[in-house]
Amino acid sequence: MNRPVDGGTAPVGLEVHGLSVSFDGVPVLAGVDLTVAPGELVVLLGPSGCGKSTLLRTVAGLEQPVAGGVWWDGVDLARVPTHERGFGLVFQDHALFGHRDVAGNVDFGLRVAGMPSDQRAQRVARALALVGLDGFGGRRVDTLSGGEAQRVALARSLAAAPRLLMLDEPLGSLDRSLRERLTAELGTLLRRLGLAALHVTHDHDEAFALADRIAVMGGGRIDRIGTPDEVWADPGTVHAARCLGHENLVVLDADGGCALGRLGSGSGTVLVRADCLSVAPVSGGVDAIVASVSRRAGRLVATVVVGDLSVRFPLADGHDAGVGSTLRPGDRVDLVVAAGAVVRLVD
Repeated sequence: MNRPVDGGTAPVGLEVHGLSVSFDGVPVLAGVDLTVAPGELVVLLGPSGCGKSTLLRTVAGLEQPVAGGVWWDGVDLARVPTHERGFGLVFQDHALFGHRDVAGNVDFGLRVAGMPSDQRAQRVARALALVGLDGFGGRRVDTLSGGEAQRVALARSLAAAPRLLMLDEPLGSLDRSLRERLTAELGTLLRRLGLAALHVTHDHDEAFALADRIAVMGGGRIDRIGTPDEVWADPGTVHAARCLGHENLVVLDADGGCALGRLGSGSGTVLVRADCLSVAPVSGGVDAIVASVSRRAGRLVATVVVGDLSVRFPLADGHDAGVGSTLRPGDRVDLVVAAGAVVRLVD
C-alpha cells in the first residue's frame, strides 16, 4: 500500500491514508486521511454512526480495512496484531474485571505481557498516581464511583506506556460537572506525558476543551479538520457547523438575501457567527425583536427575531452589558452584524 512520503527522519507518529472500511458490504469509512503527531491530541467529533469509533478500532487493529492503511513512524501496521502495535485503548464502559481489585485491573495487561512482578508493581503505582488514585490499589472495582472507574481504565492503558492513546467516548456516561472536571484533568495529564492521543466524542464542548486539532466526521469521512480556532471560524460544511455547536445557520434566497439583508451572491447556506452579533443602544443596526434572554454557563444569551429569522448570540460583558441585562422579551432592539460575521458553508 502507498503512504504519504515523509522526507525527514524525525518521528512522524500516526498516519492514516485512504482508509476505507465496510461491514457486510456497507461502507462505514470512505477514504479517510489523518495524522497524529507525537505529543498531539486530535479529537474526532461527530454524531453516532458517523464512523469515528470504527476509525479508532481500525487504527487499533480490531477492524480490517478494505482499502488504505495505518502507519506508525513510516512502518505499515497491516500485518501487526493489535497487542503488538503499542497503542492503548480506553472505552466508555471501562471494561474492568469485577473479580480483580484496582491494582489487579491495572496490572492485568502487564502480567499477560510477561513483565516481572517488581516492574509491574512500580508501573501500577505510577499509573494510579498519574490519575489521582494513590492508595486505591486494594479497592474492589464495584465500590468505585463512575469517575473513579474511568480513572482506573485510563491507568490500565497508561501503565503499558503506549506510544498512542485512543479514547472512545471515555467520559460519555458521567454527569456534566464530573465530565467537565475530568476533561480538564485529562487534557493536562496527556500534555504533561507528551502522548500522541486520538479522542472520540460527540460533545463539542469537550472537543474544544481538549483538542490541539479537531476532525469533524460525517458519513464515514472527515468533513473538516484544523485547530479549534480554525474550525470554529470556518467550519466548511453545514454538518461540521452543527457538530461544532454553531446555531445561526441561515438559508439564502437566489439573490443571496434573507431577513438580515443580502449576505451572499446566490442561494445556499451561510453561518452568521454568534460572536460577531451584538445589540446597539442607539440606531444603526437591523430592527429586531427580543424573543428570549437566558443564561448559559453564567453568560446572558439573547434570541432575537428579524422577520422570519431567529438568531442567538451571547450578550457582551463590556460596554453594552447594561443593554443586555435590561432586555426583556418583546423589546425592540438594533441588531449589529459585525464584519466577518458571515461564513459560506457547503451543504
